[in-house]
Amino acid sequence: MVEKFNQWSQEEWENTILDFANLQGEINYKQAQKSLQNLLNNLDLKEEEKIGLETDINQLTTMLEKLENSVIQIAAFGMVGRGKSSVLNALVGEEIFITGPLHGVTQDISQTNWQLNQESIGNGLGNVQRLINSSANAQIQLIDTPGIDEIDGETREALAHDLASQVDLILFVVSGDITRVEYQALSQLREVGKPMILVFNKIDQYPDADRTEIYETIRDKRVKELLSPDEIVMVAASPLVSEAIRDKEGKLKVTRRRGKPDIEDLQLKILEILHREGKSLVALNTMLFTGNINERLVQRKLSVRDDNAEKIIQKAVMTKASAIALNPVTALDLFTGALIDVAMILSLSHLYNIPMTQKGALGLLKKIAFSMGGITASDILVTFGLSSLKGVLGLTTPITGGLSLAPYLSIAITQAGVAGVSTYTIGQVTKVYLANGASWGENGPLAVVENIINSLDETSILNRIKWELKAKLKAPKPPIIDPNLG
Repeated sequence: MVEKFNQWSQEEWENTILDFANLQGEINYKQAQKSLQNLLNNLDLKEEEKIGLETDINQLTTMLEKLENSVIQIAAFGMVGRGKSSVLNALVGEEIFITGPLHGVTQDISQTNWQLNQESIGNGLGNVQRLINSSANAQIQLIDTPGIDEIDGETREALAHDLASQVDLILFVVSGDITRVEYQALSQLREVGKPMILVFNKIDQYPDADRTEIYETIRDKRVKELLSPDEIVMVAASPLVSEAIRDKEGKLKVTRRRGKPDIEDLQLKILEILHREGKSLVALNTMLFTGNINERLVQRKLSVRDDNAEKIIQKAVMTKASAIALNPVTALDLFTGALIDVAMILSLSHLYNIPMTQKGALGLLKKIAFSMGGITASDILVTFGLSSLKGVLGLTTPITGGLSLAPYLSIAITQAGVAGVSTYTIGQVTKVYLANGASWGENGPLAVVENIINSLDETSILNRIKWELKAKLKAPKPPIIDPNLG
């Protein structure tokens, strides 16, 4: 058994480990696909909540299609003139992306599929076919981007950052020692958290000694904190080759032409990354991107619903305050107040898409009232006492010729204000409860109610309610009695 174990070659060990990694990657991939599908199926957004989020929602759909079609996206970034388009053309083996001597030839984002084959990759090396086979079912897209230093740079940087958050692998192309602008852009792209390869292009334009010195400077000084040496590759995507040609007169002339791209190291590096962690890479990138979008969707949903909830609560507060102020019967005060509170809870539950019956709303109201403890009890006592006095004054108004109407209204507004504060508190507690998915959280209802009560400025709320009620309930002038009558 030991002899058989020792007979395993290094390559067999590596293949076994990679097979296990691929299996785990497949599991991660399926989980990401299921998670994104569930998110799209359960967005729980009303039409008004979708306003301004159309792009984010479309991007989620695009990401799901990307998973379903096994798409791997590789984007090239860099400053103008570094040869991004040439690098991508060399990878794909065709002149797909526009290149030329003009500054900023690439004006828009463009892409093409990269068809992998033995002949065009790795110069026929033995392990190439195994790497190609591992990505056989994947659709690899190469994406070209405008230069990061072109006109309207802020917009292009934002565009580059947005694209970088969606793709699976970043190629950052330079053609010599790194400039300050390139370092800043490289640092910003690194923060996105995606795998990256720094491509040192145009090495054919440097003598060997200079090329080595530049490479070591980049590796050991410029990007030491950002990239490992294994993430730096040297290429000549569109090399210039000098050759001597005799003209008709027999004179030698030196001309320059485009030679065969020296791109194999980059091709193999990309294939190794895809072979080693392709599925997991796409799954992770999809979840990171989806997580950012989902956070924006949730914030938007909560913001819109919070605004609408405040309108519902405010309407309930003034409805209850007005009803109690105008109602002289004590028992009806309490009954009317409870009905309005239940109606408010039902409206809030509909807003937050939490199914709730009248019985459930009444049960929630009881739980909140119980958690409010002494505050609710004192409110009931004040309401009961003021209702009794208000009732007496209301009954004596005809007898006193309207003289008792002023104190009646004063008591009514005070009583209504207290009831309004109570409803406002109940509304705020209900809003928090429903926003959390009909859950009180770890600390329970008592803690939620206490935190909300401590955060309320009851004096300010009470004064606002009184001011609005006074505007509505202007005391009518006492009736004029004709002395000649009677």
